[in-house]
This record gives sequence, C-alpha cells and structure tokens, in this order.
Amino acid sequence: MSLNKLTIAAARDALKAGEVTSVEITEACLAEIDAAGALNAFCAKTPEIALAQAKAADARLKAGDAPAMCGIPLGIKDLFCTKGVASQAASRILEGFKPEYESTVTQNLWDAGAVMLGKLSMDEFAMGSSNETACYGPVVSPWKVDDRQLTPGGSSGGSAAAVAADLCLAATGTDTGGSIRQPAAFTGIVGIKPTYGRVSRWGVVAFASSLDQAGPMTKSVRDAAIMLGTMASNDAKDSTCADIPVPDFEAALTGDIRGKKIGIPREYRMEGMPAEIEKLWSDGAAMLRDAGAEIVEISLPHTKYALPAYYVIAPAEASSNLARYDGVRYGHRATLSAGEGIVDMYEKTRAEGFGPEVQRRIMIGTYVLSAGFYDAYYNRARRVRALIKQDFDQAFAAGIDSILTPATPSSAFGLGEMKDADPVEMYLNDVFTVTVNLAGLPGISVPVGLDAKGLPMGLQLIGRPWEEGDLLNQALVLEKAAGFAAKPAKWW
Repeated sequence: MSLNKLTIAAARDALKAGEVTSVEITEACLAEIDAAGALNAFCAKTPEIALAQAKAADARLKAGDAPAMCGIPLGIKDLFCTKGVASQAASRILEGFKPEYESTVTQNLWDAGAVMLGKLSMDEFAMGSSNETACYGPVVSPWKVDDRQLTPGGSSGGSAAAVAADLCLAATGTDTGGSIRQPAAFTGIVGIKPTYGRVSRWGVVAFASSLDQAGPMTKSVRDAAIMLGTMASNDAKDSTCADIPVPDFEAALTGDIRGKKIGIPREYRMEGMPAEIEKLWSDGAAMLRDAGAEIVEISLPHTKYALPAYYVIAPAEASSNLARYDGVRYGHRATLSAGEGIVDMYEKTRAEGFGPEVQRRIMIGTYVLSAGFYDAYYNRARRVRALIKQDFDQAFAAGIDSILTPATPSSAFGLGEMKDADPVEMYLNDVFTVTVNLAGLPGISVPVGLDAKGLPMGLQLIGRPWEEGDLLNQALVLEKAAGFAAKPAKWW
C-alpha cells in the first residue's frame, strides 16, 4: 500500500513500531501533491518545512516521546495563520500576507509533532459551497463519473479534495454553515464540526465569529477522533473557547450504541428531496437500529427559518469582520491616481481585493446592520436563532442522544453549473447543516453510499453539546455498518 494512502491510526501504529519513518510518509505525500496539479487543491506547498518537521518527528519517535499525531503529514486550510507561510484566505485582498504568528490549532498540531505539507485552497474568506470563489481558481474533485469536472464542495474544498485523493493523511477545515460537513459528504470522507468553543478560533481568519468552528477532515471516524483531540484545547487567547478539559475522544470509540436514542427530524424531509437521499437516510437509520439504537421521530419546528436567519447573521458578522481589510496595514493596496484620497484608496482596494461573492455578503451584512433595518432583520434573526437552539435543547432534554439527517441535498454537482443560477440556489446546499452552527452543536458527516452515478453521499449525525466522544462513537457504528470503501479512480 502506498504510504500516502495510510490513515492516521495506521500510520501512528507503523511509526511507533518503527516499520516506517515520518520522512518516508511525507515524501510519498509530497510526490503525490506534485502529481496532482489538475486538482488545484494546494495553494502553497511547503516541502522544506514538511521534511524538517518530519525529521524532528522521527527523532521524537525514536526517543519514545511521541503523541498520537507525531509524524503525521497534514494539509492546512488557507484560513489558518501559519507563521512565515502565505495565509490569504483565498482572497486577493490578503496577497503577500505572511503572519508573524501561528494559529492555536496549528500550534497544537506542530507541538504534537504533526507535519505541514502546505496550505489548501478554499472559497474566498470561506464564503461558498463549491470552492469556485477562490482567487486561485476552483478546486476540482478527485471524483469523476463523466466528462464534467465536479465540485469538491465548499468552503473547505481543497481540504476535502486533498484527503479524498490521498495527497495528505488528513486536513484541517473550518465550518461556519456546513463548510466541513458538506465537502466531506461530496468527496466520501469524514468531517466533524465540534461544539462551538471546543476548538480555539485564535489565528483563524474570521468570517462569522459566532458561527465559525475548526475541525478535522479525515479518512475515517477513528482518525477524526485522534486529530480532534490534538486540535482542541482551552485557549486564553480566544474568549469564546470553553474552559473544559479535552477528553480522550478515541477512547470513547467502543462501538456500542445499545439503548441510544437517535432522532429523525420530520422537518428535514424537504419537498423534492432526491429519492436516493431519502433511501440513504432510511438505510442509515436501519443500520443504527440494527446496532441496538432506538430510532425516534422528532420535531424541530423552526428548521424552515434556519437558512434565512443564517444568511442574515453570517453576512452581518462578515461585514463587521471584513471591515479591517482596508489596504492600510497589510495585504493588497490599490494604486491611486493624483488627487485621490484615503476614501478612494479604501473603495478601490476593496473593489479589487474582494471577489463578487464576498462583496455580495458584505453588502447584505451592512444593509441588515444599518440603522433602519437592524431590528427588522438582524435582531429578528437572532431571536429565530434562539428558537432553533431551543428546538434542539428540547429534543435533548427529552432523552435524544443524537439526530440523524442527510448531510447534503444532493451529491456533487459540476463546476460552473450553478454559475448562472440565483445565488439562493447555491445557499440551499447548506439546508441540512446551518442549524448545527446556529445552535453551536457538534455535527459529523460520514460517507454511507454512492448514488446511481457512482458519487459519494454522506449522512450527518448531530450530537449534544460537548459530547463529541459519544457522537464519534455513533458515527463509528454507522461507518462500520455502511462499509463505505469507495475511492475515486485516479485520472489526474
């Protein structure tokens, strides 16, 4: 088996047994990345850093002082600040920005001995569901079933494509409205969005601060448990990071879910849902029932208001967060003509630096926060958000352990297919995922089957707050029962 195809768990065991070195695995991944230019997944390669970190990891392994992630080569989403390495959130406005500091998540990974292969492309400022808004051009999914190039999903599309194509053993992602779970479902990998506050947001370029959460994108549920344990920490630099000890998520993977109550929300049965998604969902419920769980129909009555509430709150926070990009301190600065002043520089810089989707969301956000509309839109959306959270709280209070839903309303679509559509069509991709961010809950996407065309489809499990271990254990049962082992045929 090629070393780049290893899971984190298998690589960890082989490294500890001395059967293979981190340098060998890293070199296998670097060769694979160089050969996969057609996917456009990596926007910055860091082979020198990778080999230096791999050598250091091998020394730690030899000395017997090696945590689980030691020597594991990873891809890092372009939203995480990495010291001295271009970190530009896939936006022209951050061209040339090389941070002088490391995000808490990447620092935790490097402290554990993980290896950075490079930065992964994404939708600009994490705004998008198809990875077509990046200044680097679209990322292409490794899955191919006809002559089209397919989307890997977004915004963590580079992460999803790289993991699915075995360019790295795992990758970091971020999820504001489904940006870990939707691309994971589209590419046949596992992606978990932890409870809001479980993982530090310090050093992660902000999109919507009350919704953003970083998490791992991996080849298996066990790998997600291992990597989440390293990424999560209590961090004084992020005031929204919870001061709660990080449990051993891998130890929670017992594979026993007897007596667990799993809810099926009737509001997620959308009109016009493809029959394949409907079947996948009922098959998933049957798999969990066969494992001893009790399947209960539940109601989350405010679900239908989730998308509109999300597309008020997220752009409002984005317009506030993105106000800092003005061409004054760092990143892109427009060239001015004689007689033009500071306001012209702001306007020109932003017009040149931000892509159309980011501009659209900044304008929506500024509008809903403006004096005459703040109450009508933003405050009303916040009240709806509280009701959505209350729906989940009531379900959990009634004894539900987790909730099973589809991860996406379809399998992957072709790049460019949504271009001329109404932007709302694209936003509907998040219909099953945004509620989880609005309520601050953990959610995981697990690949469960292929559609008629041969493309992967995933199911989502939504867990109780702070109970990622329990959620991962249920996801493990689903993963085992589904036995999903399909990989994209190599065409790139």
